[in-house]
Amino acid sequence: MKIGKQDAPFQSICTSNPETIVVRGHDLVGELVGTVSFTDHIWLLVAGTMPTDTQRAMLDATLVAISEHGLVPSVQAARMTLAAAPEALQGAVAAGLLGCGSVILGAAEAAGLLLQAVVEENDAAEGGFEAAASFVVERYRAQGRAIPGFGHPLHKGSDPRAERLIAVAGQLGLSGGYTKAAQAVEGCLPGIVGKPLVMNVSGAIPCTLLDAGFPLKALKGVPLIARTASLVAHLLEEQTRSIGFILSHGAARAISYDGPAPAGFVANEN
Repeated sequence: MKIGKQDAPFQSICTSNPETIVVRGHDLVGELVGTVSFTDHIWLLVAGTMPTDTQRAMLDATLVAISEHGLVPSVQAARMTLAAAPEALQGAVAAGLLGCGSVILGAAEAAGLLLQAVVEENDAAEGGFEAAASFVVERYRAQGRAIPGFGHPLHKGSDPRAERLIAVAGQLGLSGGYTKAAQAVEGCLPGIVGKPLVMNVSGAIPCTLLDAGFPLKALKGVPLIARTASLVAHLLEEQTRSIGFILSHGAARAISYDGPAPAGFVANEN
C-alpha cells in the first residue's frame, strides 16, 4: 500500500556493480578504505561531502565527548539484556540504543531545534542574540516545554564536556551563530527559570556541529553512533566480568512492593 506522495524512486548514498561499490560518489575500495577515517566516513555518509579538517576535528571531538558516561540507563539495559541472552550481542546493543531518549543522550536534536529557533529569531529581529534567546525561551516556557541541552543532575557549576567542546570549536575557528545562541540561552535562563541551568554536552554538541555545517536533522545520530562504541565495550566486559544480574538484583532490592496482598502474606527479603 502506497501512503503519501512518493514519486521519486531514488537514493543517493550507495550503489554497486560486480566490480565497484560506490558510496556518495566515491569508489569505496579505491578511494575510501584505508585512506579516510571513520569520522570522515560518517560525515561523508550523512552530509554527502568529505569533511574539511576542522569539520572532521569537531565531529571527532563530539563523538569522544558523548560516547561514555558510566552505568547510565542505556548501558544497564544493554548489560542486563546480554546477561539474560548472551547469544544476542546485537540485541543487547539495540536494547541500549532504545534507552537513548529525550532525558538521557537523545536531547541533541531537540537542543539543535531550540538553537535554530534562536538563530532565526536573531536574524528576523534587531535585538541581538540575548533578546532572541529570551524570546524563544519564554515561548518554550509558556508552552510548558523543557529547555533541552541545559541543566545536569551532576555537573551543576558547569559540564566539563560542554566547556571543552566550546573551547575546541573556538580553537578550530568554528564558533559562530549557533554557539552564540547557546551561550545566550544559558545567560538568560536564570532570569526566566529562576535558577542557572548550565549548558550540558547535549547543548554543546548541536551548537558546535551546526556551526561546522553538520545537518540539523542528523544530530540525533551523533550520540547514537558514539554510544554504540561504548556499548560494545561494556558488552565485551559483560562477557568476561558480568554484572548484569547484579544490576537486576540491585533494582529488586531498591524497589519495594506496596500493592495489595493476601492476608498474612510476607514478601521474601531480597
